[in-house]
Amino acid sequence: MNARGLTRRASFLLPLVLAGCGGGQPMDFPALRYTYLPPFRLNVANIEINQLFVPSGMRPDVSHLDPAPPVDALRQMAQDRLIAVGTANTAVFAITNASLTKRGEVISGEMTVELSIVGPDGGRLGFARADVTRQRTGGTDDLPATLYDFTKAMMDSMNVEFQYQLQRNLSEWLMTASAVLPPVQAQPLPMSPGEPASPPPGAAPYAPAPVPPGSR
Repeated sequence: MNARGLTRRASFLLPLVLAGCGGGQPMDFPALRYTYLPPFRLNVANIEINQLFVPSGMRPDVSHLDPAPPVDALRQMAQDRLIAVGTANTAVFAITNASLTKRGEVISGEMTVELSIVGPDGGRLGFARADVTRQRTGGTDDLPATLYDFTKAMMDSMNVEFQYQLQRNLSEWLMTASAVLPPVQAQPLPMSPGEPASPPPGAAPYAPAPVPPGSR
């Protein structure tokens, strides 16, 4: 084979070699956001987010290999969905568990968040807690992609569970977008043309006008 043929062959094989060595395009992992879900409008003046759980970064922890670590996803959920619309008190969102581990072929995830309504004196006025657990068993060809999908599925469950717990335990602190007007009381219609309608509730009963003597 002449030099030109060798050059063409090398040019053909080079992309394959780079792909095999990890030189291909990296997979895109969009950030997990939750602005498409309805927000929780809380009757508080402030919202605080506290991360009380810190991944160890050592085996079996695999959070650092996840393109969307559970701690970050939970924090983003709070930022996207909790809105303060009141004038007093504080809502404290706490991340107490966001573990992601891998033991052999078993991936396990646990998430726990708490939302407390705290008064000016520091006393708790309301409380809700949401827990989600999940497991996956099987081999993985691409661990980061598997962990990303795993966390995304867990967050779908967490958004549902978190909403359920808020509506169950903190319903008096949730405000709707607009007030509901009271229903208008309907008035009965006349049965036939010329017949007067019934008086509204509380009105004096109808009495016919007196007939002057001798008019009949």
